[in-house]
Order: sequence, then C-alpha cells, then structure tokens
Amino acid sequence: MFYKLPNTLIDTLRNWLPVFYSTTLVTFSIGLYYAIYNSPPDYIQGDSMRIMYVHVPAAWLSLGSYSILAISCIAWFVFRNPIFNLFAKSIAPIGAVFTIIALVTGSIWGKPTWGTWWAWDARLTSMLILFFLYIAYMMTWQVIVNKELAAKISAALGTIGFINIPIIKFSVDWWNTLHQPATISKLSAPSIHISMLTPLMLMTIAYLFLLITLFLIRYKTELVEVKISRIKH
Repeated sequence: MFYKLPNTLIDTLRNWLPVFYSTTLVTFSIGLYYAIYNSPPDYIQGDSMRIMYVHVPAAWLSLGSYSILAISCIAWFVFRNPIFNLFAKSIAPIGAVFTIIALVTGSIWGKPTWGTWWAWDARLTSMLILFFLYIAYMMTWQVIVNKELAAKISAALGTIGFINIPIIKFSVDWWNTLHQPATISKLSAPSIHISMLTPLMLMTIAYLFLLITLFLIRYKTELVEVKISRIKH
C-alpha cells in the first residue's frame, strides 16, 4: 500500500510548495521588520538582545524537529510502515541546521552577556548533544548498506535520543546554569514585554513556515528516490 502513495503525494507537495515559499518569505519579512525596527532594545543588554529573535525560534524548532523524528521512529517500530522512516529522514537535516543556528547565535549572544563564547553549561551541552544525535541518525543511513538494518538502528537511536529533549527543556530548572530560565512559560503572564513578545512570536511563525517548506522539499526528494529505487529493482 505504501508504494502507491509516492505519485499522489509528489503531485500534492508540488502544488503546495509555492504557497509555502511565499508564506515563508512574507512572514520572515514582517518578523524581521518588527525584530529590527519595531522593538525596543533591552534595558540591560541593549541591541545585542535582538539576536534572541533568531536564536530562540531556532532552538524551539530544533527540539520540535527531533520530537517529530522520535515520534516517527516509534511509529515505525509499531507499524513497520516505511513512510515513517521518510518522515524522520526528511526532518533530520532540517533539525540539525536549526540546532546549529541555535548554537552559533547563542554563542554570539553569550559573548557580550556572559563574557565568553562557550561554557559547558547544562543547556548548551545538552543542545550540543542534540546536534550530535541528529548527525548520528543521518550517518546511520549513510554508513549502513543494509537498509533494513539501518532502519532498525536509526529508529532505535532516534527513540532513545528523545531522552535528551526534556533534559534540554528543564536543564535550567534542574541545575544552576548560565542560561536564563524560560520567559514564556505562561502565555497568560509571560515575563517578556509585549513589545518583544510580538516580534518573537512573528519570527517563530516564520521559522515554522520555513520548517514546513524545507520538510516538503526534503520529503518530496525522498519520495522520488523511493520511486527511482523501485524502477531500478
């Protein structure tokens, strides 16, 4: 049944991609305008705080991407449908890029704030581990020739690696860290002012549309590769 899906899905994704291209461009333009020109500098950090509008959404979606990857791996174990492998394989490189953005922008933000580019802080270290988990998942598919074995090992790795997600989330609560605690833990009463919350939410929406766009491109590519592989065999 799975192999009847690619042609239909490819056509559907091809039709929707221009919509997501346009939406991503528009939302990023609006978000960046608010982040750069229509939000105040922080009263302590000044304009260096503006990197938050790039850093925080990237960090959120790096965790969200791995959560999707882990859920897809669990679903593969339960249903053994290869479509879930395609979900995980498609989201992995995107999540890895978001993690790199979060690590690099966090380092840039940390220099004027903490006085150092890097510290083996619980949040920073667990985010670095997340990046290596993404790399390990992708390398498993590249290195192992037997795809059935690669599917099992990668699914196990993706599932076990999910343990790191709550560690990242609650690291600032469990340990004494340099990283500041969550500022939007309660949407009803966030500790961030609305003038900064608005551009942050706009940039998060823009990142989300970027994630969807990149996922559709990657997923379409994976489906085409499945189709070509079936023709060769």
